[in-house]
Amino acid sequence: MPMAERAGLFEEDLDLSGFAPRRVARAEPAPEAIREVSERVNFQSREPTPKPAKRPDRRHRTGRSEQLNLKVRAETRELFYRLNDSQGWVQGYTFERAVQALQKELEGGVLTNTSLETKSFK
Repeated sequence: MPMAERAGLFEEDLDLSGFAPRRVARAEPAPEAIREVSERVNFQSREPTPKPAKRPDRRHRTGRSEQLNLKVRAETRELFYRLNDSQGWVQGYTFERAVQALQKELEGGVLTNTSLETKSFK
């Protein structure tokens, strides 16, 4: 079929053997050249960054079923976790003690270790 004629849409003897993808030879740049260019333009690497250290799992079976989510300052959170770790307490028990201590402070009383149920945190 000459190129000047348009092929029919429903022709069954349409010859497409003359069509083939062209091979384009491309030279791969040297890895050193790639590294040099990327450093020169301050390219951010896509390599995975190391994950921060994972905090130890603090879940314990205590019978506490209610959840309380709070927004706190980073320093307060770190102090809270340090108190938990230094005393060997779970978070719920530490929170209960803090709330009771605040209540005693507001009432002018004194917090004693026997005023809490200590068996619930171990």
